[in-house]
Amino acid sequence: MKKEYQSEAEFLANYNVNKYKQLSLSADILLFSVSEEDNSNYRKNSEKKMSILLIKRHNYPYKDMWCLPGGFLNPETETLDDCTKRILKTETNLSNIYLEQLYTYDALDRDPRCRVISTSYMALVDKNRLDDKVNENASWFDITLYNDDGNFITVVLDNGKDTIKFSIKKVLRELTTDRYTFKIKDNKDLAFDHPLVIVAGMERLRNKVGYTDIVFNMMPEYFTLGELQQVYEVILGKKLLDPAFRRIIADKVEKTEKMKTGGGHRPSYMFRYKNK
Repeated sequence: MKKEYQSEAEFLANYNVNKYKQLSLSADILLFSVSEEDNSNYRKNSEKKMSILLIKRHNYPYKDMWCLPGGFLNPETETLDDCTKRILKTETNLSNIYLEQLYTYDALDRDPRCRVISTSYMALVDKNRLDDKVNENASWFDITLYNDDGNFITVVLDNGKDTIKFSIKKVLRELTTDRYTFKIKDNKDLAFDHPLVIVAGMERLRNKVGYTDIVFNMMPEYFTLGELQQVYEVILGKKLLDPAFRRIIADKVEKTEKMKTGGGHRPSYMFRYKNK
């Protein structure tokens, strides 16, 4: 016969936490950067690359494979935001950068150790202007995307030494809202379900660039309009017409008296984010 409790205090005193199967909570961090690469030809603009920070695992499971920075939440002392900031500092040596919660991943088999539910976060930074150096087991990988057709995305990550390649299938979930889910088609190089996390995070970043000012978290304090346009184009994966781009950023930036000179180009006025 089911016991009737007289108060919440009595219920909690008799509550058997072991009655339900336990699970672990974790956080994974997509740390994106769009930064200039070295260019030996001073007459050409420095090419900008989108990159992501990965960590090389030293322990099982997935020993010696690359993965996103991540770790388990301490349920007694941390919120998810606290956990993410700790992981960012511990695994990458970075702190005080833009963080935003993205998605939660709860597949039954996503971690071979136990049932793990993970919340992903997106972090944005200009890696060329970081004051702190990342840990030795962390590395920036340049990102190249190939849309094989309307349903498949192939991603290549390269840090100059290691190359990681995986393919993702896009599955339309809701026709009325044009929302997609992602499934791993091919992956041998990246640990856990992190290919899904990376592609979903990149889709979110592309979408947010259009209706928020999020891109300025990846910019230095002063920049030319050409440099800002390059960052938009790298994130969106397409060229923007100058007039259309100027309309997008018209109310977001302000002109300064600073000039950028050198590099074999005419001096250009520098701008800054208006709401910083």
